[in-house]
Amino acid sequence: MRPRRLSDASGRPLNFTVRRHAPGPSASCPTVPTFSISALCLGLAVQYFKPRALLAHVVVGYATGGALIVLGLALSTWVALQFQRAGTPVSPFRPSRQLVVSGPYRFSRNPDYIGQALLCTGIALVLNSIWVLLAELPALLLIRYAVIAREERYLEARFGEEYARYCQCVHRWF
Repeated sequence: MRPRRLSDASGRPLNFTVRRHAPGPSASCPTVPTFSISALCLGLAVQYFKPRALLAHVVVGYATGGALIVLGLALSTWVALQFQRAGTPVSPFRPSRQLVVSGPYRFSRNPDYIGQALLCTGIALVLNSIWVLLAELPALLLIRYAVIAREERYLEARFGEEYARYCQCVHRWF
């Protein structure tokens, strides 16, 4: 389908094109919060039945975990602000209108998932639960291979060469 060019009041073309396309990359895939919350619940359930401390000194867990929670929330908020500024939805259920490459996306192609992983790790430390931390590992693998792989295919199909160039310059994680 041909892209439709938009222009301003004087007739000059705007810097983007609007295309009709399929729903977002995760239209039929569980979302990352679903995986993370499920892992958290599983870890808490195991912790309840078989308590196991992660750290010997709880104060270290509170301080480090609290810092990771704040850092994860700040990173995820920064991501949401970048999407808002770009005028494209954060939701994976809605189609992307623009490739976001600014803010935290200059350093990582998946900063929101890093933020969510920091949040979950911080929760594990604050709760002093090795089971919460261990339950997060399979969730991260699912995110990588079920969610990110699908999103990357979607973005490659949606943005083509622009996304390919971006992938050459910015690593998936760090």
